[in-house]
Amino acid sequence: MSDEARKLGRLIADSDSVVVLTGAGISVPSGIPDFRTPGTGIWEKVNPMEVAHIDSFRRDPALFWSFYRERLNALSDIAPNRAHEVLVEMERDGLIRAVITQNIDTLHERAGQQEVIEVHGSIRTSSCSACGAKVLLQDLEDRFDEQGVASCPLCLSALRPDVVLFGEMLPPDEMLHATQLAAAADLLVCVGSSLEVHPVAGLPEITLAAGGKVGIVTQGPTPYDEVAEVVCSGDVVAELEAALAAAET
Repeated sequence: MSDEARKLGRLIADSDSVVVLTGAGISVPSGIPDFRTPGTGIWEKVNPMEVAHIDSFRRDPALFWSFYRERLNALSDIAPNRAHEVLVEMERDGLIRAVITQNIDTLHERAGQQEVIEVHGSIRTSSCSACGAKVLLQDLEDRFDEQGVASCPLCLSALRPDVVLFGEMLPPDEMLHATQLAAAADLLVCVGSSLEVHPVAGLPEITLAAGGKVGIVTQGPTPYDEVAEVVCSGDVVAELEAALAAAET
């Protein structure tokens, strides 16, 4: 067990209100590539402004779905990993209050996490851009037409996944909840996030301004490394398992 993981575990055990913020790095052990790692990141292969922007969906839904259809099908077959399970155990043991996630993969919920705030939406459903009808992920593949566009079962307009696209605001209720949790946290533990995508990247600053502490578990630098109470830069599963063991001793 590293000294950093041991320190993080003690911080978690000694704090009254611990909130966890997760990014793409926590899902990498499940087989989901992150977005920005050189050579393997999702945005290394495609231009997000062309395939994941709200204007792309409106302008060319077939091009938009050529990316998202493959991505959603891949995500539907992915299972939670041990890092997700550790956070579930921490919640059950009363060590953490909630998980705020930037991820759309629903893996926290599928692992058994009870309090999850999905600030970037999720792949759970897709919605009609015209009438608002919703289609569950497991039914989505049946909705694709000959042009490769998912269409509404009621009015045949184009469906879109219920995730936050580039060019869109984050859902206000979820973001307000996340902000309130960060402000009330004695400790905000940031797991698998580069903390570069705003406004979510501003949550650690909110915790710090309110007198709380920040812990980081991620590979690669973040803007908060110098002000964090502890930085764990090893494998996310190993670091979280070690932190849990230290918190329970």
